[in-house]
Amino acid sequence: MTSAERKEAISAFIFLSPFLIWMVFLMGGPILAAFFLSFCKWDIFNPIQFVGFENYKEMFFNDPRFWKALYNTAYFTFLSVPIGMALSIVVALLMNQKVKGIAIFRTIYYLPSILGSGVAMAVLWKWIFNADSGLLNYVLNVFTGIPISECPKWLASEAWSKPALVIMSFWNVGGGMIIYLAGLQGIPSTLYEAAEIDGANRWQQLWTVTLPGLSPVIFFQLIVSIVGSFQIFNQVYVMTDGLGGPADSTLVMVLYIYQKFKYFQMGYSSALAFVLFVVIMLATWLQFKFSKWVYYEGELRK
Repeated sequence: MTSAERKEAISAFIFLSPFLIWMVFLMGGPILAAFFLSFCKWDIFNPIQFVGFENYKEMFFNDPRFWKALYNTAYFTFLSVPIGMALSIVVALLMNQKVKGIAIFRTIYYLPSILGSGVAMAVLWKWIFNADSGLLNYVLNVFTGIPISECPKWLASEAWSKPALVIMSFWNVGGGMIIYLAGLQGIPSTLYEAAEIDGANRWQQLWTVTLPGLSPVIFFQLIVSIVGSFQIFNQVYVMTDGLGGPADSTLVMVLYIYQKFKYFQMGYSSALAFVLFVVIMLATWLQFKFSKWVYYEGELRK
């Protein structure tokens, strides 16, 4: 390396050092420690006992709550992600129109995302889904005439608790709308002009220009949304008082990991965490594996 190249490399490592220190000591170390603990039995108060694959055997063969939590998480992911993305794209298409006052509507749709998806939002939705005095059943009663006593019990019902979580996830549609809106505005107008010259109508332009041009953004949102949905915790914890009820119908993976951690089953909770990590990694790999539908401008394909 020349003197200039050496100075440039040193400067790069200096600027990268905060991230590298954070990654090694605050992320890498705990990750390795958790991986080791997944093969151990430890309750903090007694010495660590290495038990090999016993935690994983217990999880896969003797723990029905693990399979219940995995099913509930997958249920939430496979419903909330595609529906939420579709709604975000539709809203983004509507907000991409050049009409007077459109900025006001964009702000209105984006405001719920600013409020976030934390405890305050979960408390609000817990009240909305209240079977006796909640807003949702009141609206159903007013517009359909169904007595409140006959409306869905939502979070108090095994049949309606998971759909309630899915409905709640649409609160953040505005966040995805902003990203899709940026993607829509990045599609060259010349493509629409060429399609219009070729006689394509609005529906044909949507399928041949808009969605292909938006596909990299859709792909990014798909990955981020699936990873985030597999890690749902705050909302379920607050809305079910940390129990995942009724009858474990809303018990998701991260909540189950927390419950085991809460009762000092450190080894077992670490094993659960690594299984969730593998599931997320597998889901992400499959998305990249089957990403041939994503179109990148300037990409040459056979």
